[in-house]
Amino acid sequence: MYRICEEIKPEEKEMREVFAQVMDELARSDSRVVYLDADIINSIKMTAFSKKYPQRTINCGIQEANMIGVAAGISETGLIPFAHTFAPFATRRVMDQIFVSVAYANLNVRIIGSDPGITAGSNGGTHIPFEDMGMMRCIPNATILEPADSIVLADMLRQTKDLYGLYYIRLSRKKSEQIYQEGSTFTIGKSNLLREGNDVTVIASGICVADACKAADELLQEGIKARVIDMFTIKPIDREAIIQAAKETEAIVTIENHNIMNGLGSAVAEVMCEEAPACLVRLGAQDRFGEVGTVDYLKEVLHMSVEDIKDAARKAIAKKKYFVNKSAA
Repeated sequence: MYRICEEIKPEEKEMREVFAQVMDELARSDSRVVYLDADIINSIKMTAFSKKYPQRTINCGIQEANMIGVAAGISETGLIPFAHTFAPFATRRVMDQIFVSVAYANLNVRIIGSDPGITAGSNGGTHIPFEDMGMMRCIPNATILEPADSIVLADMLRQTKDLYGLYYIRLSRKKSEQIYQEGSTFTIGKSNLLREGNDVTVIASGICVADACKAADELLQEGIKARVIDMFTIKPIDREAIIQAAKETEAIVTIENHNIMNGLGSAVAEVMCEEAPACLVRLGAQDRFGEVGTVDYLKEVLHMSVEDIKDAARKAIAKKKYFVNKSAA
Protein backbone atom coordinates (compact mmCIF):
# COMPACT_ATOMS: atom_id res chain seq x y z
CA MET A 1 0.00 0.00 0.00
CA TYR A 2 1.53 3.30 -1.04
CA ARG A 3 0.74 6.88 -0.12
CA ILE A 4 1.84 9.86 -2.20
CA CYS A 5 3.33 12.99 -0.65
CA GLU A 6 1.23 16.12 -1.04
CA GLU A 7 4.32 18.02 -2.17
CA ILE A 8 7.36 16.79 -4.08
CA LYS A 9 10.54 18.02 -2.43
CA PRO A 10 14.16 16.88 -1.94
CA GLU A 11 14.60 14.08 0.57
CA GLU A 12 16.44 14.72 3.80
CA LYS A 13 18.79 11.77 3.29
CA GLU A 14 20.77 10.63 0.29
CA MET A 15 19.77 7.37 -1.34
CA ARG A 16 23.10 5.83 -0.38
CA GLU A 17 22.55 6.70 3.27
CA VAL A 18 19.22 4.89 3.21
CA PHE A 19 20.83 1.99 1.35
CA ALA A 20 23.45 1.63 4.11
CA GLN A 21 20.86 1.88 6.88
CA VAL A 22 18.61 -0.78 5.37
CA MET A 23 21.55 -3.07 4.66
CA ASP A 24 22.54 -2.81 8.34
CA GLU A 25 18.97 -3.66 9.28
CA LEU A 26 18.97 -6.71 7.00
CA ALA A 27 22.35 -7.94 8.21
CA ARG A 28 21.29 -7.51 11.83
CA SER A 29 18.15 -9.55 11.33
CA ASP A 30 19.55 -12.21 9.00
CA SER A 31 23.05 -13.71 9.32
CA ARG A 32 22.91 -14.89 5.69
CA VAL A 33 23.16 -11.34 4.30
CA VAL A 34 26.58 -10.63 2.76
CA TYR A 35 27.76 -7.42 1.09
CA LEU A 36 30.23 -7.36 -1.81
CA ASP A 37 31.85 -4.28 -3.33
CA ALA A 38 34.33 -3.42 -6.09
CA ASP A 39 36.50 -1.07 -4.03
CA ILE A 40 34.02 1.83 -3.74
CA ILE A 41 32.56 1.01 -0.32
CA ASN A 42 32.79 4.60 0.87
CA SER A 43 30.94 5.94 -2.18
CA ILE A 44 27.81 4.05 -1.11
CA LYS A 45 28.25 4.84 2.62
CA MET A 46 28.97 1.21 3.55
CA THR A 47 32.20 1.85 5.50
CA ALA A 48 30.46 1.61 8.89
CA PHE A 49 28.75 -1.61 7.75
CA SER A 50 32.09 -3.12 6.73
CA LYS A 51 33.54 -2.40 10.18
CA LYS A 52 30.48 -3.72 11.98
CA TYR A 53 30.24 -6.86 9.86
CA PRO A 54 33.81 -7.57 8.69
CA GLN A 55 33.09 -11.27 8.19
CA ARG A 56 30.15 -10.45 5.92
CA THR A 57 31.78 -7.70 3.85
CA ILE A 58 33.90 -8.67 0.85
CA ASN A 59 35.83 -5.96 -0.96
CA CYS A 60 36.73 -7.66 -4.22
CA GLY A 61 38.78 -4.73 -5.45
CA ILE A 62 38.42 -3.28 -8.92
CA GLN A 63 37.64 -6.75 -10.25
CA GLU A 64 33.94 -6.57 -11.01
CA ALA A 65 33.76 -9.85 -12.94
CA ASN A 66 35.38 -11.64 -10.04
CA MET A 67 32.90 -9.98 -7.65
CA ILE A 68 29.95 -11.44 -9.56
CA GLY A 69 31.64 -14.83 -9.56
CA VAL A 70 32.15 -14.63 -5.81
CA ALA A 71 28.52 -13.58 -5.32
CA ALA A 72 27.40 -16.58 -7.37
CA GLY A 73 29.63 -18.90 -5.37
CA ILE A 74 28.53 -17.79 -1.94
CA SER A 75 24.87 -17.91 -2.99
CA GLU A 76 25.44 -21.64 -3.60
CA THR A 77 26.11 -22.00 0.12
CA GLY A 78 22.77 -20.47 1.07
CA LEU A 79 24.03 -16.95 1.78
CA ILE A 80 22.29 -13.87 0.34
CA PRO A 81 24.76 -11.66 -1.56
CA PHE A 82 24.23 -7.99 -2.36
CA ALA A 83 26.93 -6.93 -4.85
CA HIS A 84 27.50 -3.23 -5.58
CA THR A 85 29.49 -1.06 -7.94
CA PHE A 86 28.79 1.77 -10.36
CA ALA A 87 26.05 0.81 -12.82
CA PRO A 88 28.22 0.48 -15.98
CA PHE A 89 30.60 -1.84 -14.18
CA ALA A 90 27.77 -3.77 -12.50
CA THR A 91 26.32 -4.66 -15.91
CA ARG A 92 28.26 -3.82 -19.07
CA ARG A 93 31.63 -4.93 -17.77
CA VAL A 94 30.41 -8.20 -16.25
CA MET A 95 27.58 -9.32 -18.53
CA ASP A 96 28.99 -12.80 -19.21
CA GLN A 97 29.44 -13.51 -15.51
CA ILE A 98 25.90 -12.33 -14.76
CA PHE A 99 24.44 -14.38 -17.59
CA VAL A 100 26.34 -17.63 -17.07
CA SER A 101 27.44 -17.70 -13.42
CA VAL A 102 24.24 -16.26 -11.93
CA ALA A 103 21.24 -16.43 -14.27
CA TYR A 104 21.98 -19.61 -16.22
CA ALA A 105 22.97 -21.34 -12.98
CA ASN A 106 19.69 -20.13 -11.39
CA LEU A 107 21.43 -18.60 -8.38
CA ASN A 108 20.30 -16.02 -5.85
CA VAL A 109 22.08 -12.66 -6.28
CA ARG A 110 21.15 -8.98 -5.96
CA ILE A 111 23.21 -6.58 -8.07
CA ILE A 112 23.19 -2.91 -7.09
CA GLY A 113 24.18 -0.51 -9.88
CA SER A 114 24.64 2.99 -8.50
CA ASP A 115 24.55 6.31 -10.37
CA PRO A 116 22.99 5.05 -13.62
CA GLY A 117 22.52 7.30 -16.62
CA ILE A 118 22.90 11.03 -16.09
CA THR A 119 23.24 10.67 -12.31
CA ALA A 120 26.89 9.77 -12.99
CA GLY A 121 27.25 13.49 -13.77
CA SER A 122 30.85 14.69 -13.71
CA ASN A 123 32.21 11.14 -14.09
CA GLY A 124 31.35 11.53 -17.75
CA GLY A 125 30.49 9.34 -20.71
CA THR A 126 32.47 6.25 -19.70
CA HIS A 127 30.56 6.07 -16.41
CA ILE A 128 27.12 6.94 -17.81
CA PRO A 129 25.26 3.73 -18.64
CA PHE A 130 22.36 4.23 -21.02
CA GLU A 131 22.35 0.52 -21.88
CA ASP A 132 22.30 -1.34 -18.55
CA MET A 133 18.56 -2.00 -18.42
CA GLY A 134 18.59 -3.13 -22.04
CA MET A 135 21.24 -5.74 -21.34
CA MET A 136 19.58 -6.95 -18.17
CA ARG A 137 16.18 -7.18 -19.91
CA CYS A 138 17.67 -9.80 -22.24
CA ILE A 139 18.54 -12.15 -19.38
CA PRO A 140 15.82 -14.75 -18.73
CA ASN A 141 14.10 -14.43 -15.34
CA ALA A 142 16.04 -11.32 -14.31
CA THR A 143 14.08 -8.72 -12.34
CA ILE A 144 14.94 -5.04 -12.89
CA LEU A 145 13.97 -2.43 -10.30
CA GLU A 146 14.44 1.34 -10.39
CA PRO A 147 13.24 3.18 -7.28
CA ALA A 148 12.10 6.78 -7.62
CA ASP A 149 13.01 7.66 -4.04
CA SER A 150 14.49 6.16 -0.90
CA ILE A 151 11.09 4.95 0.33
CA VAL A 152 10.83 2.63 -2.68
CA LEU A 153 14.49 1.65 -2.35
CA ALA A 154 14.13 0.60 1.28
CA ASP A 155 11.09 -1.55 0.54
CA MET A 156 12.75 -3.13 -2.51
CA LEU A 157 15.83 -4.10 -0.49
CA ARG A 158 13.71 -5.63 2.26
CA GLN A 159 11.57 -7.55 -0.22
CA THR A 160 14.37 -8.90 -2.37
CA LYS A 161 16.24 -10.18 0.66
CA ASP A 162 13.57 -12.85 1.06
CA LEU A 163 13.00 -13.55 -2.64
CA TYR A 164 15.02 -15.86 -4.87
CA GLY A 165 16.71 -15.12 -8.15
CA LEU A 166 18.63 -12.43 -10.01
CA TYR A 167 17.66 -8.86 -9.10
CA TYR A 168 19.17 -5.71 -10.55
CA ILE A 169 18.49 -2.47 -8.67
CA ARG A 170 19.69 0.77 -10.29
CA LEU A 171 19.76 3.85 -8.04
CA SER A 172 21.20 7.30 -7.68
CA ARG A 173 23.56 7.74 -4.73
CA LYS A 174 22.57 11.34 -4.06
CA LYS A 175 19.37 12.90 -2.76
CA SER A 176 16.24 12.11 -4.69
CA GLU A 177 12.93 13.94 -4.61
CA GLN A 178 10.45 12.31 -2.28
CA ILE A 179 7.36 10.94 -4.00
CA TYR A 180 6.03 8.56 -1.35
CA GLN A 181 5.24 8.83 2.32
CA GLU A 182 7.11 6.82 4.94
CA GLY A 183 5.70 3.35 5.48
CA SER A 184 4.61 2.87 1.87
CA THR A 185 5.03 -0.59 0.41
CA PHE A 186 5.24 -1.66 -3.23
CA THR A 187 4.42 -4.70 -5.32
CA ILE A 188 7.24 -5.92 -7.55
CA GLY A 189 5.93 -6.38 -11.08
CA LYS A 190 3.29 -3.68 -10.69
CA SER A 191 3.32 0.09 -11.15
CA ASN A 192 1.85 2.98 -9.19
CA LEU A 193 -0.67 5.55 -10.41
CA LEU A 194 0.50 8.97 -9.20
CA ARG A 195 -1.73 11.35 -11.18
CA GLU A 196 -5.18 10.80 -12.72
CA GLY A 197 -5.87 11.83 -16.29
CA ASN A 198 -7.42 10.70 -19.57
CA ASP A 199 -5.79 13.04 -22.12
CA VAL A 200 -2.32 11.48 -22.10
CA THR A 201 -0.30 9.08 -19.94
CA VAL A 202 3.29 9.70 -18.84
CA ILE A 203 5.10 6.52 -17.82
CA ALA A 204 8.33 7.20 -15.93
CA SER A 205 10.94 5.43 -13.84
CA GLY A 206 13.68 6.41 -11.39
CA ILE A 207 14.73 10.04 -11.23
CA CYS A 208 12.29 10.90 -14.04
CA VAL A 209 9.20 10.20 -11.93
CA ALA A 210 9.33 13.48 -10.01
CA ASP A 211 9.68 15.47 -13.24
CA ALA A 212 6.77 13.56 -14.77
CA CYS A 213 4.59 14.59 -11.83
CA LYS A 214 5.72 18.21 -12.08
CA ALA A 215 4.98 18.21 -15.81
CA ALA A 216 1.51 16.78 -15.20
CA ASP A 217 0.76 19.42 -12.57
CA GLU A 218 1.81 22.19 -14.97
CA LEU A 219 -0.10 20.69 -17.90
CA LEU A 220 -3.23 20.73 -15.76
CA GLN A 221 -3.00 24.53 -15.77
CA GLU A 222 -3.40 24.30 -19.57
CA GLY A 223 -6.42 22.07 -19.24
CA ILE A 224 -4.49 18.89 -20.12
CA LYS A 225 -5.12 16.02 -17.74
CA ALA A 226 -2.05 13.80 -17.75
CA ARG A 227 -2.00 10.42 -16.06
CA VAL A 228 1.36 9.61 -14.43
CA ILE A 229 2.56 6.07 -13.78
CA ASP A 230 5.66 5.17 -11.79
CA MET A 231 6.98 2.04 -13.53
CA PHE A 232 9.47 1.07 -10.82
CA THR A 233 9.66 -2.51 -12.10
CA ILE A 234 11.10 -2.51 -15.60
CA LYS A 235 11.01 -6.30 -15.81
CA PRO A 236 8.57 -7.95 -15.42
CA ILE A 237 6.71 -4.87 -16.63
CA ASP A 238 3.15 -4.09 -15.58
CA ARG A 239 1.37 -5.01 -18.82
CA GLU A 240 -2.10 -4.40 -17.39
CA ALA A 241 -1.34 -0.78 -16.49
CA ILE A 242 0.13 -0.09 -19.94
CA ILE A 243 -2.81 -1.67 -21.76
CA GLN A 244 -5.32 0.23 -19.64
CA ALA A 245 -3.51 3.54 -20.16
CA ALA A 246 -3.21 2.99 -23.91
CA LYS A 247 -6.90 2.19 -24.26
CA GLU A 248 -8.14 4.98 -21.99
CA THR A 249 -5.82 7.83 -23.01
CA GLU A 250 -4.69 6.67 -26.48
CA ALA A 251 -1.52 8.73 -26.07
CA ILE A 252 1.59 7.64 -24.14
CA VAL A 253 4.84 9.38 -23.24
CA THR A 254 7.72 7.42 -21.71
CA ILE A 255 10.58 9.17 -19.92
CA GLU A 256 13.63 7.28 -18.69
CA ASN A 257 17.21 7.86 -17.57
CA HIS A 258 18.39 5.41 -20.24
CA ASN A 259 18.64 4.93 -23.97
CA ILE A 260 15.14 4.99 -25.48
CA MET A 261 16.10 1.69 -27.12
CA ASN A 262 15.80 -1.48 -25.02
CA GLY A 263 14.74 0.25 -21.82
CA LEU A 264 11.41 1.47 -20.46
CA GLY A 265 10.25 3.01 -23.74
CA SER A 266 10.91 -0.15 -25.68
CA ALA A 267 9.23 -2.33 -23.05
CA VAL A 268 6.12 -0.14 -23.16
CA ALA A 269 6.12 -0.11 -26.97
CA GLU A 270 6.30 -3.90 -27.08
CA VAL A 271 3.21 -4.23 -24.93
CA MET A 272 1.30 -1.57 -26.87
CA CYS A 273 2.10 -3.15 -30.25
CA GLU A 274 0.91 -6.54 -29.08
CA GLU A 275 -2.11 -5.52 -27.02
CA ALA A 276 -3.27 -1.90 -27.39
CA PRO A 277 -1.87 0.28 -30.20
CA ALA A 278 -1.80 4.00 -29.37
CA CYS A 279 0.30 7.10 -30.05
CA LEU A 280 3.71 6.94 -28.36
CA VAL A 281 6.53 9.44 -27.75
CA ARG A 282 9.71 8.18 -26.06
CA LEU A 283 12.03 10.47 -24.10
CA GLY A 284 15.50 9.58 -22.85
CA ALA A 285 18.94 9.30 -24.40
CA GLN A 286 18.38 9.25 -28.17
CA ASP A 287 20.87 6.50 -29.06
CA ARG A 288 23.92 8.49 -27.98
CA PHE A 289 26.73 8.48 -25.45
CA GLY A 290 26.74 10.52 -22.28
CA GLU A 291 29.01 13.45 -21.47
CA VAL A 292 30.38 15.35 -18.48
CA GLY A 293 27.89 17.68 -16.82
CA THR A 294 25.49 18.28 -13.97
CA VAL A 295 22.23 16.36 -13.86
CA ASP A 296 20.25 19.51 -14.72
CA TYR A 297 22.54 20.28 -17.67
CA LEU A 298 22.30 16.72 -18.98
CA LYS A 299 18.50 16.78 -18.70
CA GLU A 300 18.48 19.83 -20.96
CA VAL A 301 20.99 18.41 -23.46
CA LEU A 302 19.19 15.07 -23.68
CA HIS A 303 15.70 16.64 -23.74
CA MET A 304 14.61 14.99 -20.49
CA SER A 305 13.47 18.11 -18.61
CA VAL A 306 10.01 18.99 -17.32
CA GLU A 307 9.50 21.23 -20.36
CA ASP A 308 10.46 18.36 -22.66
CA ILE A 309 7.94 16.08 -20.99
CA LYS A 310 5.23 18.72 -21.44
CA ASP A 311 6.15 19.15 -25.11
CA ALA A 312 6.08 15.38 -25.62
CA ALA A 313 2.64 15.16 -24.00
CA ARG A 314 1.30 17.84 -26.35
CA LYS A 315 2.87 16.02 -29.30
CA ALA A 316 1.30 12.70 -28.29
CA ILE A 317 -2.11 14.33 -27.93
CA ALA A 318 -1.72 16.00 -31.34
CA LYS A 319 -0.86 12.63 -32.88
CA LYS A 320 -3.95 11.14 -31.29
CA LYS A 321 -6.20 13.89 -32.65
CA TYR A 322 -4.66 13.52 -36.13
CA PHE A 323 -5.41 9.81 -36.31
CA VAL A 324 -8.90 10.27 -34.87
CA ASN A 325 -9.69 12.94 -37.47
CA LYS A 326 -8.14 10.90 -40.28
CA SER A 327 -10.15 7.80 -39.40
CA ALA A 328 -13.35 9.84 -39.23
CA ALA A 329 -12.77 11.43 -42.65
